[in-house]
Amino acid sequence: MTRYIDEDLHGAEFRECDLTGARLIGVVMQDAVIDGLVTNLVVNGVEVTEYVEAELDRRHPVRVLIRSEDPDDLREASRQLHAGWTATIERIRRTPGIERRSVNDEWSAVQTMRHLVFVHDSWFRRCCLGSTELFTPMGIGPTVEPYRGAHGLDLSLDPALDEIVSVRDAQAAELEAWLDEVTAVQLAAPAPVPDDDVWPPYARGRSVRQCLRTVLNETFEHHRFCVRDLDLIEAQDAECR
Repeated sequence: MTRYIDEDLHGAEFRECDLTGARLIGVVMQDAVIDGLVTNLVVNGVEVTEYVEAELDRRHPVRVLIRSEDPDDLREASRQLHAGWTATIERIRRTPGIERRSVNDEWSAVQTMRHLVFVHDSWFRRCCLGSTELFTPMGIGPTVEPYRGAHGLDLSLDPALDEIVSVRDAQAAELEAWLDEVTAVQLAAPAPVPDDDVWPPYARGRSVRQCLRTVLNETFEHHRFCVRDLDLIEAQDAECR
């Protein structure tokens, strides 16, 4: 365990770090931002995770649908998520070029959508359908080897917004058509993950519903991140005028 005692970490950034079990004692933490998978977080003796989760559900009711075991709720969640992305893409089109801009070292809008292309191929087609087909080349997957640029991904590609949107629309239609037919029994069944070394390696043993939930959660969270960053970019541009 690394211990920091009387250290000045003002402005420090922890990105893609595992802080499980971290203890911050006698600290000064003002204007701090925490964004990630946070559970069992105790602040000054108060477990705050439930408060945070309840507020997120209030702001984003689709989260409740995503957690449901009812196929009708999952169908509605998928439709709402697609509608949200459609509105955001229309917003992006009103400011040409904004789709390739990024802030705070985050993905741009086009990179985010390309990652969702990969999420659909890996967590839906492979894990829910059992497909062994190559991934869509434009997808952006994990950075770790041997998965980076593997199974059909082409890291040299730089597709235009319209091309990415076309692929995402086709994927959304594929998902919704499947959801229109899927049953609760099928969702509860073990995911038919192919027995090979393709991403995601940790999906085996999960149910179809758990893998679908990953698809829907990724679609929701990355939309939230994308909107957040578009707001920041537009605010910065307004200040410069």
